[in-house]
Amino acid sequence: MEQAKANTPKLFVCTVIENKDEIEERYERAYVFFQSLVADCSEKEAHDALNNAVCKNHEDVSLGMLMSILTEPHNATKCYRDLTLVTRDGLASVLNNLSNLILERYLKFQDTTRNQLLWLIKEMMRNAVTGVDNVCWNLMRYASGGDITPKNIYLVESLLDIYIENRMWLDKFPVLICMVVYTYLRLIEDHNIPHLMSLRQKEVNFVIALMREHFTDVLTLGRDLVRLLQNVARIPEFNQLWQEILVNPRSLCPNFSNVLQLLQTRTSRRYLQSRITPDMERKLVFLTSQVRFGHHKKYQEWFQRQYLATPESQSLRSDMIRFIVGVIHPTNELLCSDIIPRWAVIGWLLTTCTSNVAASNAKLALFYDWLFYEPDKDNIMNIEPAILVMHHSMRSHPAVTATLLDFLCRIIPNFYPPYSDKVRQGIFNSLQQIIEKRVLPNLQPLFDSPKLDRELRSTVRETFKEFCSNSNGEGVSGMREEGSEDLPKVISDEPAFSDDEEDSQALTEDTDDDDIPLSEVRARERPELAAALPLIMRPLAETLLDERSTTATKAFLNACGSPMPSASALADLFAAILQDAPPLKISTNPSPTELETVIDSPIFSMFSYLNGEGTEAKRKLVLEILKEINEQGSFQNVGFCLLFYLKVCFERERRAECDTVKRRNVKFKVDIYRNYCSFLELKIADSIANDFEKCQENDANVLVWLIPDVYREFKEQAQNHIKLLNVIVSTLDAGQLQRLVCLTLQGNLMMFKSDDITTMLSTSLGWETFEQYCLWQLLTAHDISVEDVLPIIPKLSYKDHAEAVTSVLLMLKQERPTADVIRQLFCREIDEEDTFVVSTIMYWCQDYEDKVGDLLSVLLSTRYPGTSPNKRKRPGKHNIPPNAPPSAELVLGHLEQIRVCCVEQDDMSIFNMECMQKALQQSQSNSSDSLRRQYSELFSLAWEDELPISRRARKLISNSLPLNQNLHSSNEDSEEEEIVKPKQAKRRKKAISDSD
Repeated sequence: MEQAKANTPKLFVCTVIENKDEIEERYERAYVFFQSLVADCSEKEAHDALNNAVCKNHEDVSLGMLMSILTEPHNATKCYRDLTLVTRDGLASVLNNLSNLILERYLKFQDTTRNQLLWLIKEMMRNAVTGVDNVCWNLMRYASGGDITPKNIYLVESLLDIYIENRMWLDKFPVLICMVVYTYLRLIEDHNIPHLMSLRQKEVNFVIALMREHFTDVLTLGRDLVRLLQNVARIPEFNQLWQEILVNPRSLCPNFSNVLQLLQTRTSRRYLQSRITPDMERKLVFLTSQVRFGHHKKYQEWFQRQYLATPESQSLRSDMIRFIVGVIHPTNELLCSDIIPRWAVIGWLLTTCTSNVAASNAKLALFYDWLFYEPDKDNIMNIEPAILVMHHSMRSHPAVTATLLDFLCRIIPNFYPPYSDKVRQGIFNSLQQIIEKRVLPNLQPLFDSPKLDRELRSTVRETFKEFCSNSNGEGVSGMREEGSEDLPKVISDEPAFSDDEEDSQALTEDTDDDDIPLSEVRARERPELAAALPLIMRPLAETLLDERSTTATKAFLNACGSPMPSASALADLFAAILQDAPPLKISTNPSPTELETVIDSPIFSMFSYLNGEGTEAKRKLVLEILKEINEQGSFQNVGFCLLFYLKVCFERERRAECDTVKRRNVKFKVDIYRNYCSFLELKIADSIANDFEKCQENDANVLVWLIPDVYREFKEQAQNHIKLLNVIVSTLDAGQLQRLVCLTLQGNLMMFKSDDITTMLSTSLGWETFEQYCLWQLLTAHDISVEDVLPIIPKLSYKDHAEAVTSVLLMLKQERPTADVIRQLFCREIDEEDTFVVSTIMYWCQDYEDKVGDLLSVLLSTRYPGTSPNKRKRPGKHNIPPNAPPSAELVLGHLEQIRVCCVEQDDMSIFNMECMQKALQQSQSNSSDSLRRQYSELFSLAWEDELPISRRARKLISNSLPLNQNLHSSNEDSEEEEIVKPKQAKRRKKAISDSD
C-alpha cells in the first residue's frame, strides 16, 4: 500500500512547505482503492471488480477513476469508457465533485490536469452527459479579464474551440449561452494586441453569431450587456450590430422594441459574479466581512500585488466594482460594525487606478445602476456605495468626490442623447431614494461643499437644484419630515451621516482617514441627524448631540409630542449617541457613588421612562425607539444595559429602606425586562444569553455582578441554559469563579437544576479546558449528585474529555459504591490506556472491598444466566439500548484490567472472595471458546472445585485502613445491597500510625 501511495500521480502543484489537504488526500485514497481493484486484471476481470465495488462504494470508485482520467492521459480513454459503464447515477457525483474541485483548486492544477479537464469536458459534451453545463460555467469563471498570461489565454481559446466544435450541444442551454456571450464580450476588450488578433477575430465571429441566433435569450442579460457592447463598439461587426439594435431592433428579435428595454433590466448577480474568479471573490468577501477599518491596508497591498499589478489588469477594476456593488450586500449587523465598508474598498480601487480609460469605465461601473434606476424594480444597495464614496471622500480625498460629481453631471446629456431625459430621471430617482431611505439625510453639504471648484459647484447646483438649498436655507430632507415613519427601513453602510460644514471649514488641513478605525471616522463627522426631525425639536437634538447628558436626554424626550417624530428618526439619533458612549465598566465591588455615576448617561435616562417616570405614551415611545435600534442592529448593548439599570435601581431601593423586613421585601423589577422582550418580540432565555454575550465583550465585572439576580429572577429561563452558561464560564477568572462558588455556598445563587442536566454536560464536553474547569467547580458547589452525571460516564473519552473525566473521578472518590454507579462504569469502552474504571474500583477497595466484591460478582453473574453458550444470544454492540447494563465482554474486559492492577500490587484478595469465585466459575462455564481463550488468565483465578473459599485477609501495611465494621458482609443478599444508597458521601479514613 505504501508503494502504491508513493506512485500516486499528483493533481496539484505543491511547494515543499505545503501539507496535503483533505481534498488531495481524499482523491489519492480513492485512486489507490481504484488501482487495487484493477491492478494485474484482464479487462473483463477489471470490469467485474469495478461493478462489484461500485455497488458498495460508488463514491470512492468514481473519484478514483476521475483522478486517473485527470492525471493519466494514456489511460484516460479506457478509464472514461469504464466510468460510463459502471456509474449508477449518470455521472452526477463525478460532475458534482468535478465542479467543487474546479471552484476550490483549479489554480493549483498541474498542466496535465488542466489539459485532461478540457478533454473530459469535451467527451462529456459529445456524450450529452446531463449537468456538464454547470461544470463549464464554473470553469469559465477562471477565464479572467485583465489577464493575458499564456495559461489564461490557453484556457480562453480552448473553451472557445470546444464551444465552436460542439455548437449544437451549446444551443440547448440558453443560460450557458448568456454566460458565454457575457464572458467573451468582456474578454474581447483585453485582446486588442497584435499577437492576439487572430484569437480576437475568432471570438468576435463566434459571439456575433451567438447573439444574432439567440438574441431573445441574450436579452435577459440586461443593462450590463449594453455596458460591455459599448467597450467593443468600434469593432466593425459590433458596430453593425449596434446600428441594428438602435435603428431596427425588431430585426433581431420580434419582442425587442428598443435599447431602453435592455437598460431598464437589472443584470442578474450571477453574471456580475462570473467575471471575478472564485479566488478573487473569496478575497473580496473576506476584505468586506472580516477586516477591520484601519487594519486593511496590508490586505489591499497584497491584493494589488496579486491581481492588479500589470497594465492589462486595469480593466479588471470595473469587474470588481460591479461585483461589489451588485453582489456584496452586507447584513445590518455588518454595516454597523467596524468592518471595512464597501465604499472604502471602491474608493481604494478608484484612487489606485492609473489608466484614464479604465478610470472612466470604473466610474461608469459605479454609477451604472443610477442611470435607469426604478425604485420598485432596483435595489438601493446597488446605488448606495457611490453616494457614500462621494460623501466620505470629501474630507480626505476631495478630488475623488469632485471627479465623481463631474462624471455624474456630464453623463446625463452624453450617455445617449435621445435618452437624456430618461437618464436624468433615473439619477433623480436614485437621489430621491437615498434621501427617503436616509442613506444620507441631506445632500446639500455634498453638492454645495466649499471644497469643490466654483465652476463645478455651479454645475452641480444647476443640475441638481432640487436637492440643494431652497430659499429658506432648508435641505430637501427638511421638506419630508412628516410621514417619514411610513418609509422603509434604511439599510446602508452609514445610515445617517453627513459632512458638517462648520467642522470642515474649521480644519486647517485635511487628514487621511485610511489608517484610523471606522468609529473615529464616524466621530470626526458630525451627524446631521437633527435634519430628520420637526423644526421645533432640532435645537434640543443639537443640544443632545453636543452634551450627551441625562438632562439633555430627558429634555428632548419630554418635548416629543405633536408633531411626533418617527421612531426610525429617533433611533438614528440615539444610535449615533450611544455608539460613541464609553463602554459600561465597574469595579469588582462597586460603591453606590460609582453606580450612580455610571448610570448618568442617555441610555439609562431612556430606561427611567420604562420605570414609571413620565406618561404611558412616553414609555411606549421609548420602547419603539429601542425596538427600531434593535432591528437596525446599530447598538447591540441595550439589553444588558437594561439589566444593569434594574440591578442598580434594586440596590438603590434596598439601601433606602431602614427597616430590615421592608428591605427584604424590595422587589427586583423583573417585569420591565419581560415587557421589553415582549415588545421587541424576543424570547427571554435567548435575549438574556445574547445580552450576557454582549456584556462579556464589555466588562466581566458587570457580568459577574448581574449573575445572582438574573438566575434568581429568571430561574426557569436561566438555569441549565447552555449558551448562557458557556458565556459565563468563558468570561470568569479564578477570583470571579471563587466569588460565584461562595455565593452558591451561601445560598444566594442557584445556576443548575437536575432536570435535563445530562444534555448540558454532554454539550460542555467540547468547551475549552478552563471553561470546563469552571463548570465542574460550580457543579460541585451546587452539590450535584453522582446520579445526575451517571448517564455521561460511558460517553466520556479519557483522551478528548480529560477535564470531565477528572472531575467525575474526584466526585466518585467521595461516594460509596452502588450497583448503578458500577453498572455505568462498566459500560465504558475497553482501552488499555484508560484507567478510569480501574482507578475508581481500586480506590473503593481500600474501604469497601467486600461491598465492591459483592457488586462485581452480581454484575458478572447477571451477564451469564445458566444456559448453554450455544443457545444464548448476545446483543451486538450497536443494538444495546442506552440505559442497558454492560455486556459480558465489557464486564470481563474491565475485570481483566483490574486483575492486572491487582497482580502489580500483589493483592488478589478481591478475586479470592467466595462470591467472585462463584461468578468466575459460572461465567467460565457459560462463555464461548473464544472468550475463554481471550480471558484465560482471568478465568484461571477461579478454583476448579466449587467449595466456598475463605477470603484472604487484606494485607496490612503502614498506610493501611481499618476494616469498616458497618459494612455488610459478602454473605448478605446482593439485591438488598444494590438498593442501599447513602445520603452522605463517606470520606476516606486517615491512616493509622505505628505508634497507634
